[in-house]
Amino acid sequence: MTSVLTEVLADRFAGLALGHVTREYPNKLDQVLTGPDDLRAPRALHPVFYGSFDWHSCVHGYWMLAHLYRRFPAMPRAAAIRAVLDAHLTPERVAGECAFLAHPGARGFERPYGWAWLLHLAAELVRHGSPEGRMWTAALWPLAVMFADRYRAFLPLATYPVRGGSHANTAFAATLALDFPDPALQALLRATAVRWYAGDADCQAWEPEGDAFLSPALMEAVCMRKVLPDADFRTWFARFLPRLDVCQPGTLFAPARVSDRTDGKIAHLDGLNLSRAWCWRILAPFCPDPAAIDRTAWAHIDASLPHLGGDYMGEHWLASFAVLALG
Repeated sequence: MTSVLTEVLADRFAGLALGHVTREYPNKLDQVLTGPDDLRAPRALHPVFYGSFDWHSCVHGYWMLAHLYRRFPAMPRAAAIRAVLDAHLTPERVAGECAFLAHPGARGFERPYGWAWLLHLAAELVRHGSPEGRMWTAALWPLAVMFADRYRAFLPLATYPVRGGSHANTAFAATLALDFPDPALQALLRATAVRWYAGDADCQAWEPEGDAFLSPALMEAVCMRKVLPDADFRTWFARFLPRLDVCQPGTLFAPARVSDRTDGKIAHLDGLNLSRAWCWRILAPFCPDPAAIDRTAWAHIDASLPHLGGDYMGEHWLASFAVLALG
């Protein structure tokens, strides 16, 4: 997949993220209360990831900032990104995140979507390789290890995958978490994905759901692309989506229509268009007509890329998915 992300776009996306990763309110907490003392402000509960409306969106906002800073270190907002990462990715702040995760009521906190994005952020910081990247990695690492350990405990218990189009989707979570540099966890994720999906065939693609930001069909295919050798994947993919040569299932080729971008759930559909584009661009080389798939990906990008800002319900997270889509 060839990147089409430019420095101009990267700087624009960074500006969006810098406007929300440290914006504490409005805020949608994910918390199980075990007593009155658990009621605290977002910044007290989450010293790093208190912004961006919800915890997981803040995590992938930080991922995007770190990713863009590595890719475009000379962009105008690079210094602002560095300042935010320096201020928030510190041992003291991360210790506060670890303390929240160790709470007895937090066993299922952000499973699996937030888990995957946190490990993806950690993997991105490792890629920096610079002194500052190593400093940020060292600070975040204890939290990453806690989530990696949760994956190790959870995956053997996960008898069935979750195939929905939002946060619970297990294919998306496995795809991101596979980048975390832990060979034992990677092996467990691969084995689990094969257990979940290897027997799937003739996908009907009953989508989109009204609040989806992921395509269950395409996301599963991308996950299997990541875990199978090329030849094995071609065989599996031809069985999973056997009618791509006639653009079927047709719903996968049509961008979703977003009727109200001020409604947080309906605004998810812009994310669906962007994540489908990301998936299609990965899968295109394995499709009967890669050029047609590339046009489909761009139709999805064009439908939603102009709408990353303007309302906070999309603005607090969509740019991260645009970065995935553009490569």
